[in-house]
Amino acid sequence: MDVFEKREMAAEKARGGEEEEEGEGQRLLSEGVTVVDFDLLCSTVSMQAQKGQWVKLNLNGDEENAMGYDYGGGVLRMWEGELFCDCLDDRRIAFQSVCCPWYRFGKNMKRAGFRSCFLQGSIYLILTLVALLSILAFIVTKKHCFLYVGGAFIILVGVYMGYHRTKMRNKFNIRGDSSLDDCIFHLTCPCCTLSQEARTLEMNNVQDGIWHGRGDTICVGSYSELGKTPFELSPPAIVSTKS
Repeated sequence: MDVFEKREMAAEKARGGEEEEEGEGQRLLSEGVTVVDFDLLCSTVSMQAQKGQWVKLNLNGDEENAMGYDYGGGVLRMWEGELFCDCLDDRRIAFQSVCCPWYRFGKNMKRAGFRSCFLQGSIYLILTLVALLSILAFIVTKKHCFLYVGGAFIILVGVYMGYHRTKMRNKFNIRGDSSLDDCIFHLTCPCCTLSQEARTLEMNNVQDGIWHGRGDTICVGSYSELGKTPFELSPPAIVSTKS
């Protein structure tokens, strides 16, 4: 009988210790970090960028960490995948970029909030047709004026698309080199560049110029270390992935 009572007392102590550890873990969660919905964060950042309300990051004079924050600080994003190596990651987008780049360009511009798909696709199509017809006229007639016109429109196409790529980088705070590089990318390999832009917009659920994000959840900050008052948080709801 004594052995049985000792076993019950040991089991109760073990259960009490587990409850104390669980309560301590919940307290540390509420005091240590803040759970932030990544969709909400990205959407807020995008809307602030549209309104010109970016806040500069305080990097404490660290020039190396300050590189790449030329577009207002906040969240520094990246293009999805490498320009040339990952162009076939999404074969549907790659096929559209090769076979019908005008449609793909218009679709990207509509997602980014730069006017309608039909308007942007039509402008790209007209510029490309003029360049191709000028080159064809030079081959047939051997007149250099058509060659100059064709070359000028090819450059114009690269500048036009590079300009909108730069606008996209500035709007969504995507890391990049320069506007000149954006134009060169569209001149040298427009299909790969369109694929990279489309992957970035679609994978991050960009709709009508609003960056909604991937739907992830992240933890930001440690308020106990900063000496700030901790937020009172409730644990996030558990969602089944089987459905």
